[in-house]
Amino acid sequence: MTRIYTCNVPIEADLVDAFCWLQKGFTDQFVYYDKQRACRYMGLGRCIALPSLRDVEYEYGEGSSLHEVATGEAAADQPPVFFSFNRFDATNPAPADELMASFPRLRFMLPEIVLIENERGRFLQVNSLGPVYPGRVARFMRMVASAPPRQRAAVPFALEPDSREAWGKAMDAALAAIGEGRVSKVVLSRRLRLVAEHPFSSKDLLVNLIDGDARGTVLLYRYADVFFCGCTPELLVRKRGDVVESMCLAGTCPAGATAAESDALAEALLADGKNRAEHDYVVQLIRSVLDRVCYDVDVPAVPEIMRLAHVQHLFTSARARVLAGITLADLMEDLHPTPAVAGTPVGEAKMLLRAIEPYNRGFYAGACGFVDGAGDGEFSVALRTGVFDGEMGYVYGGCGIVGESDADAEYEEIDLKLRTILSAFGA
Repeated sequence: MTRIYTCNVPIEADLVDAFCWLQKGFTDQFVYYDKQRACRYMGLGRCIALPSLRDVEYEYGEGSSLHEVATGEAAADQPPVFFSFNRFDATNPAPADELMASFPRLRFMLPEIVLIENERGRFLQVNSLGPVYPGRVARFMRMVASAPPRQRAAVPFALEPDSREAWGKAMDAALAAIGEGRVSKVVLSRRLRLVAEHPFSSKDLLVNLIDGDARGTVLLYRYADVFFCGCTPELLVRKRGDVVESMCLAGTCPAGATAAESDALAEALLADGKNRAEHDYVVQLIRSVLDRVCYDVDVPAVPEIMRLAHVQHLFTSARARVLAGITLADLMEDLHPTPAVAGTPVGEAKMLLRAIEPYNRGFYAGACGFVDGAGDGEFSVALRTGVFDGEMGYVYGGCGIVGESDADAEYEEIDLKLRTILSAFGA
């Protein structure tokens, strides 16, 4: 049995300012930051990494008494927050690039410090394997209170173009597999190498993603000098008590230059048979998983439109009540990868991708998120992401291929999607 000691102290500081002020002292960094709602968790350091959360006990430490003495209010019993970053295809024998390969294979990582903003409020959480030392909490509280406003910094860069010929060959192989009946859909990706004009930090990209026009959930996992980050629009699964939510996201068109143009493009997307079929593969899988491990399953029959800065997607929400004994990690494993990032059937599509794509995706299109000591939390699909070392890196984008897909159109769709991670450089 593992025992975790934790204390939580309310704060008033801006979470991102506090994170930027504290981050220099920690090489391990974790972020799950929803830009649209108060679901924001920013971790620093690593207290412990665990393969499972089934045999863990939690004790709320004496550090919380500092807040009680100062204010007369009891601090909230916010459970410890674990982060989890999972690869797209963890058993792929192909080597990942040198940046992705440098991350350890860990399951649930508990930071020493977590800055939290949720429906309860804002908190500084300090975690330890022994009783939390009150002086440590007080020191971090002083640092959080003195955090200066963050500043954005542009990072000029160059992208090395990938091969249109190689993309054409990958498309031919995908369409051949579809024609042979091996798969109905496969999701191909492109990886481009990026070189910056001057050194940059994980903090630079994080601030640009949070304060820029990217929409969705900002992800960051830094290990030593290498970091994986991006801003994804796709929720995989969210659990609060026995209530579960998921999302079917597939089918894409550009955003228009005006609201009227965006509306026209969205209407065409809703009427497009190719995109509706691509979307329905995802709906079918998510509904089948929820039907198996949940009850009161609600998946609307008609999709809506999700509008982002550069593209628009077909979107269907899913909601259910989960059966007793089914954990968030169980749901994540059952749902990931969906046909939105692999194809359908999922297993055959993954094998096809191993043969077609000349690289191991690593965390790109993986399931990344957090779970707390009460078993609640959420995972998103790591789209619109890249991996970097502070001087160079790789950015990733993908698209769903079905029988009617056109190589040039799909290539250009990925270019639109890459604009999100490139916006992290202030572009």
